[in-house]
Amino acid sequence: MAENLWTCHLGRVEYREASALQERLRTARLEDAIPDVLLLLEHPAVYTLGRRSGDADLPMGEEWYLSQGIDVVRTNRGGKLTYHGPGQLVGYAIMRTDDVLGFVRTMERALVAALADEGLEARARTDEGPDFTGAWVGERKIASIGVHVARGVTTHGFAVNVENDLQPFEWVVPCGLPQVRMTSVTAEAGERRTLDCFRRRAAYRFAQAHGRRQRLVSPHRLEPRRVPSTA
Repeated sequence: MAENLWTCHLGRVEYREASALQERLRTARLEDAIPDVLLLLEHPAVYTLGRRSGDADLPMGEEWYLSQGIDVVRTNRGGKLTYHGPGQLVGYAIMRTDDVLGFVRTMERALVAALADEGLEARARTDEGPDFTGAWVGERKIASIGVHVARGVTTHGFAVNVENDLQPFEWVVPCGLPQVRMTSVTAEAGERRTLDCFRRRAAYRFAQAHGRRQRLVSPHRLEPRRVPSTA
């Protein structure tokens, strides 16, 4: 029988708060106090920089972006700079793995399958180097992936542009690729596609790709004594 994957919808959560939650859940997973977990949420507008990011990824300088109401946070995940904002689906996986590359490739396949469920022909670009990790529609990037693994347990995960504003990507060097053009499910479909609908597709495909049985849980079930604020 497939193992459970706890799936929790958190709503909109500030980035640092979500990072702290992941660390608490990683500790619980290491202690086998919980099974593998997938958190699904949105963030307020924020640029996050991965371990391979540099100052050139924010060409206008950090203060300018802060003045636009976009937070800037440095993280321990893999990859380079990306943007999170309302209308984008973020998935954080707190899961045991002994094959980081295989884990990332499985995540890519899950997202490509979820996008196919929306009628979009997406693909992974596995042979073009780490900068091309994620999901693409043609030459346009629709989903980003970046994970961190410590003691065999992952944190961070994926971000799929669903119905979010794409303008903030134009102000930076997304994913370390100056020529990259970002897109979204709504832009590619030519009509609005909602985050709620795509979230269900992504959760199902993620669990399926990893060979897990999805089980929806509440934030209280994750942390009986600490529940993150949502909006």
